Amino acid sequence: MALPGLAISTDQGQLNGHGLEGFYRAGRRVLSRCQIRIAGREPLAVQAGTTAADRARFMATARVSQGGGPDPDVVVERTRHADGTERITLHSAAVRPLRLPVEVALGTDLADLGAIASGRAGPELPASVHDSGLRWSCAAGGASVTADPPPSDALASAGLLRWEFELPPGGTAGLELRVRLDGASPVRAVGRAATSPLASARATGDHPAIQPLLDTSIDDLQSLLLRDPAHPTDIHLAAGAPWRCGLAPADALVAARMTLPLGTRLAAGTLRTLARTQLRGHTAQSGMIPGPRRDAGAHIPAGCTGTEATLLFPALLAEASRWGLSRQETEELLPTAERCLGWLRAAVGEGTYLCDPQPGGPVRCETQAHAHRAAVLGADLLDAFDRPGGSALRDWARELRSAFREEFWVEDRGGGRPATARAPDGRLVPQLGAAAVHLLDTGLLGGGEQAPGLLDRAQIEQLARLLGSPVMDSGWGLRGLGTKEAGYNPFGHRTGAVRVHETAIAVAGLAAAGYEKEAGSLLHGLLAAAETFGHRLPEMYAGEQRTDGSAPLPHPAACRPAATAAAAGVLLLSALAGIRPDAPAGTVTLRPVRSAPLGEISLTGLRLAGAPFSVRVSRLGLAMVEEAAGRLQLRS
Repeated sequence: MALPGLAISTDQGQLNGHGLEGFYRAGRRVLSRCQIRIAGREPLAVQAGTTAADRARFMATARVSQGGGPDPDVVVERTRHADGTERITLHSAAVRPLRLPVEVALGTDLADLGAIASGRAGPELPASVHDSGLRWSCAAGGASVTADPPPSDALASAGLLRWEFELPPGGTAGLELRVRLDGASPVRAVGRAATSPLASARATGDHPAIQPLLDTSIDDLQSLLLRDPAHPTDIHLAAGAPWRCGLAPADALVAARMTLPLGTRLAAGTLRTLARTQLRGHTAQSGMIPGPRRDAGAHIPAGCTGTEATLLFPALLAEASRWGLSRQETEELLPTAERCLGWLRAAVGEGTYLCDPQPGGPVRCETQAHAHRAAVLGADLLDAFDRPGGSALRDWARELRSAFREEFWVEDRGGGRPATARAPDGRLVPQLGAAAVHLLDTGLLGGGEQAPGLLDRAQIEQLARLLGSPVMDSGWGLRGLGTKEAGYNPFGHRTGAVRVHETAIAVAGLAAAGYEKEAGSLLHGLLAAAETFGHRLPEMYAGEQRTDGSAPLPHPAACRPAATAAAAGVLLLSALAGIRPDAPAGTVTLRPVRSAPLGEISLTGLRLAGAPFSVRVSRLGLAMVEEAAGRLQLRS
């Protein structure tokens, strides 16, 4: 994929029009069928793989000579690009000249992705001969395929293009197909341009998964980048393919925050894009960043991603400033952050907790964590720009910490646990789930200090023990719900499946809190899962227990690539180095994972304070800055 372009096929290479197969542009299937026949036969597929996030290579063979034995005469190579281009190359392996008739059967329904996914796609449309290829049209628009070289014959009724090639022994011939949606310019992926907002960082070290994980993560992030059509300089991430190829506010903010080590341009573009969506006026929702509802499992009702996005906005702005977002850009976005914080205070009112959704929803554990972080980091940001309101936010955050530690802790024989939520009637929902990891994600303050959290030290220790237990740690990552809880389902996207970005947050939070054994176990599990997925982690996969010789089971509804899962790779590796910048103060603090769970690791080409930044962590867990802006001072 290279949004807005996307191509989906099986590893056989042929596009047969089954299921989701096809070339897509902006959510519409431009071509559903592209079948090759050599001398009247389909080639035999022998190998397939992605060579980058935006292209795949398919290898096949064909036998065309009579009585030639079992060996193939022709090797067929297909290189498919997400921009709608497919290159077909024929390599002769015969000892005699070959005359090769080649046919390509094409078709499309021009259906919308949503209609295809729900089984409502219509039949193929009739084709017409157009230029050097075929064209289809319907009420929603039209599409065409052009060929180079032009075919010797084009049959609209059968959707066929034909060529006849002559190949000498060892010779090569090829053709290129270009798929286009009427009225659309050629796909120019944001991430493939020189103006990409993400630094091309590199990772090397003792563990073999380090380099391919970061390379694939950045490649996938590049493929998910989108421009705001009305403001093309502002770039953000789509949530994931194939289901969510558009802007999902909470996902975009989470991913932008995790990728701050690659620079602040993505964060700035995301924040500016979402600032334009902020609700204004004098209603109870004034100041919110709107977002859709999201299922939360069987124990509590659906939550509002708009609440999460509204709380993430000031936190991301504050941390982006620490990583080097310019004072001018930060100040331009500050009024939006102030309105987010104003909505938070108004929504809480005279109470202590923030309900979600508003009004009258449950008090969710993770929502309190997001709200507390927004208040503490937001207060720090307001003070830095001499804006009022910081003291009131800190006072409320202290009240929330005190109440949460007393009222959100479920005592049991095992030492207790944080509740998943408080129901509107005050009843605690005691299920142990991955939402608790957000209590460890406190955020970055000045001077390299972590913000305070909602749990006390003894509660953090107990939570770390629970997260590291087999009830939560599947061996492939952190389950969404503990195996002993009612309703546990290893495929439940909120009730047992491993959600990659929550596992990464757990690793970073546990490491920062000093629980390196538990962090290391989850880290190794996630890296092992990444290897089975070719280092392109899906947003989630089944939370079944890891055993010898097993592999994590893919979730059928998971996006892959997904913005948060790809960004998790950046967070995991940067967390090992413990990079804590304070660009406004001109300092950077390193708090590496002392146990060095992956051995030596070197990260080069990161961005901090607008300049390249490189760091190395030795096998003894000692971190050394190898490249940084001249004005940055290393704090102990």
